[in-house]
Amino acid sequence: MKAVTWHGKRDVRVEEVPDPSIKEPTDAIVRITSTAICGSDLHLYEVLGPFMGEGDVLGHEPMGIVEEVGAEVAHIKPGDRVVIPFNIACGRCHMCDRELYAQCETTQVRDHGMGAALFGYTKLYGEVPGGQAEYLRVPQAHFGPIKVPQGPPDERFLYLSDVLPTAWQAVQWADVPDGGTVAVFGLGPIGQMCARIARHLGYRVIGVEPVPERIAMAERHGVRVLDPGRVDAAAETIREMTGGRGADSVIDAVGMEAHGSPGAKLAQTVTGLLPDRAAAPLMSRAGIDRLAALHQAIEAVRRGGTISVIGVYGGMADPLPMLRMFDKGVTLRMGQAHVKRWVDDLMPLVTDEADPLGTEDLATHRLPLEQAPYGYEIFQKKQDGAVKVVLRP
Repeated sequence: MKAVTWHGKRDVRVEEVPDPSIKEPTDAIVRITSTAICGSDLHLYEVLGPFMGEGDVLGHEPMGIVEEVGAEVAHIKPGDRVVIPFNIACGRCHMCDRELYAQCETTQVRDHGMGAALFGYTKLYGEVPGGQAEYLRVPQAHFGPIKVPQGPPDERFLYLSDVLPTAWQAVQWADVPDGGTVAVFGLGPIGQMCARIARHLGYRVIGVEPVPERIAMAERHGVRVLDPGRVDAAAETIREMTGGRGADSVIDAVGMEAHGSPGAKLAQTVTGLLPDRAAAPLMSRAGIDRLAALHQAIEAVRRGGTISVIGVYGGMADPLPMLRMFDKGVTLRMGQAHVKRWVDDLMPLVTDEADPLGTEDLATHRLPLEQAPYGYEIFQKKQDGAVKVVLRP
């Protein structure tokens, strides 16, 4: 089969790889009909190469048609249309019983001290072949796959794999009070959906984003957007818009590669030039992130407010303004999305013919799988108006 494979910094290729097969009675094989490039895939494309292996199959936002199931898989059958959550969870361990599926104890990658395995996402998360491919082996398929109706276009459901539950969790964990204000830093795909979900739930939303195409998309959905400009400008404006206090809640949907962090960018670049055997231990112990967005979030939130971090961070030695955070009494919540925890909340919205979250107005590019390298390039460089790229095997 054809699959998108990693071969180095900014080097992804579409190659022939072996077809997947059932290995465990809890496996399934899914023929992929749509699969998206995630913003966190760009971290593999740019920063996290030391944790990748030559030829690793990428992708963790897939959906398709079930081809085959193992003996212990009962809730789906061949011919069913399914979405695959990006985290791999068993549904029956101590953590899964608490709906903390991203911490599943059955699939935790203990060799690296990490949480649940993820599709297509580095040695740290199990090096499980990903879903940017014609076919996907799905471990723990007795629990993971989400069955969806036949008929509506894939994009109504594709984002249940990651984007929608990640955004929903970010808003829930932001703990916005009734009638409150939430600022969303970063209006990539996750930030776009955070803003739409927050508006759907009745909150006042202020977006912060410098890219014109992302600003235009958010404004189509009724979001007031600020260009961050210099580092403190957005926080100052948000305070002015909220009686001098700041937003009740802030969502950081940017993560480790924020603009406006030249020192950390240099450190990431230098580390990336080292051989993988040297770079990986260094990043695991002393890696730092580009923290401009998180620092703005700390300044923009009101005293006693909540910051919900949903952008991916990977540093182990990040300097944070602890005095400022402590003095303001900030609550900080973060982590991988527990996808299946939120599906019951989201399914009525994605099956609603009115499409209240605008799922069909997120993808800007729909490309055949063979054009994945082009899709990665324009998404990473923010070219050709790329906000979300969907691949069709």
